[in-house]
This record gives sequence, C-alpha cells and structure tokens, in this order.
Amino acid sequence: MGRKRKKQILKKGMLWGLVAVATVPGILSTAVLVEQIKPQMQNLREDAAVFSALSTAPDRAIDHLEQRFAGDISDPNQEELPFSSQNSSENPSKPSSDSKTDSDSFKSQDTQDNSASDLPELSSSQEMPEDYSIPEEYQGEIVEEDFSIQDKTGQLTFGAGVIKNTTSVSDEEAQTYLQQENPVQIDSEGPQVLIMHTHATESFEPYDTDTYDTRHTWRTTDNTQNIVAAGEVIAQALRAHGIEVLHDETQHDYPSYNGSYERSAVTVQDYLDKYPSIKVVLDVHRDAVQRDTTLVKPITEINGKKAAQMMIIAGCDDGTMDMPNWSKNFRFAAGMQDAIESRYPTLTRPVFFCYRKYNQDLTTGSLLLELGSHGNTLEEVLYTAQLAGDAIGSYLDSLKMDE
Repeated sequence: MGRKRKKQILKKGMLWGLVAVATVPGILSTAVLVEQIKPQMQNLREDAAVFSALSTAPDRAIDHLEQRFAGDISDPNQEELPFSSQNSSENPSKPSSDSKTDSDSFKSQDTQDNSASDLPELSSSQEMPEDYSIPEEYQGEIVEEDFSIQDKTGQLTFGAGVIKNTTSVSDEEAQTYLQQENPVQIDSEGPQVLIMHTHATESFEPYDTDTYDTRHTWRTTDNTQNIVAAGEVIAQALRAHGIEVLHDETQHDYPSYNGSYERSAVTVQDYLDKYPSIKVVLDVHRDAVQRDTTLVKPITEINGKKAAQMMIIAGCDDGTMDMPNWSKNFRFAAGMQDAIESRYPTLTRPVFFCYRKYNQDLTTGSLLLELGSHGNTLEEVLYTAQLAGDAIGSYLDSLKMDE
C-alpha cells in the first residue's frame, strides 16, 4: 500500500472522530461545548497518535484500517505516540491494532529439546506482585502461539530455516540466490557489526499472564525496559564470539514516531562513514501481532524456559526501491536463520521476504530483526536475544576470512 493511501485512510479515521465530537448532545454554549468535548478530544488525540504511528511504520500491517476507513481525503497532520517511563499509560486509551499480515498463515508446532548450557544466566526477573490487578473494563486477552514451521513440505527452505516469500520472485528463482556464496566476510580489523534501533522505545508486557491492560502503550524511553536492552544482550553475545560490535542506543522514534527510518538511516550512514570496516547492520525491533483485541504472543520453549520467537525480515526490490543488492541481504538472512534454527530449533519464525526497504540498501549485510511481540515479556525477549546472539555470533565467526 502506498504512503499516500495510508495517509488518506488515517485522515479519514480522524475525521470520523471529529464528526463524533461535533454531534455530542446537550451543547448549550461555547463554554459547555469546551467542557463536554474535552474527553472526546483526549481520546481523539490518543487514537490519532496510534493511527499516525501506523502510517509511518512499514513493519506494521494496516489492512484492517483500509477496510474501516475508505475514501479520498487529504494528508493528516503529524502526531506523536504516547510514551511512559513506567511502560504503561496513566490515561485510558485504546490498544493499537498492529498485526503482521503473515501471522495467521503460520501453523502452531511442537517445540523441540535444545542445548544452551554454556550461556550465562540472565538477571532479569518479572515476578508478578500479589496485589497486581487490572480493572475488568481494561482487560484484554493474550494468547500464546508457536509460529515455527516443522513440516517443510512445499516450503521455500534454506538449511534448517524456512522462508515466507511474499514477493513475485518465484521460489525457483529465489533458490538461485540462496545457492550463491555468502556476501558477508568478517575480519579482525575494526568494528564488524552495528546494532541499532529505528524504534528504540518499543517495549513489552510487564508480566507473563493471559490478560493485558488495554491502557498499555507498549512504549517506554527507559532503555533498560525497551528493545534497546535486547540489543545490548545480542551485542554481548556477539562479543563473546570475538566479533567487534558497536551498539547505538539512539531513540529515533522519540519524541516523534514519524520519520524514524529517515533518522535511523542518517545514524547508520554516519557509522559506516566513520567505521568503513562495518559489514553487518542489525536493526532490532519487537513485532506487534494482534487479532481484534487479542494480543498474539509468539512463543517457544528452549531448555524448559519460555523464549519469544523472532523473525528476520529481508527486503526485496520491486524495481522502484533502489536496492540493487537486495539478493545479497536475502542470502545473508537465510544463512542467519539457518544458523539460529540449527542451534535452537523453533526459536525463529520464517524469514519474511517482502517488498520493503528498511534502510537495507545501505549495506549487503543489513537486516531487520523482530524479537517477540508486544504480548511477550521483556524476560522472554532477553532470553531470545541471548540465544539468537549466541547463534549469530557463531554464524559470523564462521564467516571470518582466513588470515
């Protein structure tokens, strides 16, 4: 869907909100009008912020918005998302209906036994306090699902991994790219990997439970509680394999969500200019999978412990995106997923091969990683970051040039 079309849909939604405000009954004077529409305007600002965020977040599906808001309308004004240093909203607001377009097509599978005995213990603990409760009117449902693929019959595969091909590139043609030599080579001269976050403030559910608070914004500027914390765990795991890593903690989505990818592209390019030795750029996110008001939590079990399933996204060029080396990123993504699945089966969802850019034109080792969803807990995501980082570190170590 084009950017202009997205903006039209979002504007329509906000116009409907204004119509609702304008028809509030019992308005007798300007003063009364102001007082009566304050709650509606507050809700409108909150909803507009969510709509605006979705319009500029290419890793969020908005098909449900297109069905609800249709028509030819002009561009909306830029809005900002609500944030909270406590990882929850003080004021009631509707949860965003973010959902991956490919989520429902994945089948739940049984988990497998794995070995991660050499990994250090994480200190994060999210034990629910005894007095924790959510008012009934703000309760929503969380469901757990396993999105890994074990029956690979008829699937596009590479080693232990599976690829969800949503492009017009045939599986046969895609296989020819997968058979090419890995484009990334690691050496010992300077930083080799940059980890960064276009949407650094993405956060998680506070506790492992089947109920969530619909007032939750799933965003926080506290880098110990958002996706930045997972990026640091990955960085540490790569360093344990002798890979030199830089971790940028810039919050490109705060205070404004709009323009996040433009700002993160500047950050990445600055690093590439300063450190031309960088071969790999990992943009680490968390997903948002939701069906109606139900949060869907991608989950598996590794060594008896819950881990949030992760997804690698590899963009493809439809001829309009100026990504001449997309096939090299694609090959790199498939190799990375194979390494993770071979080491920790069921930890990954299929690689999402799609017509999206995500600044992957900047290097031939640029990938977007989605660790869990907004239904997962930070503890589950940090465990995934530890496991995935271990596997990715081993993968990159295998790509070191002979000295």
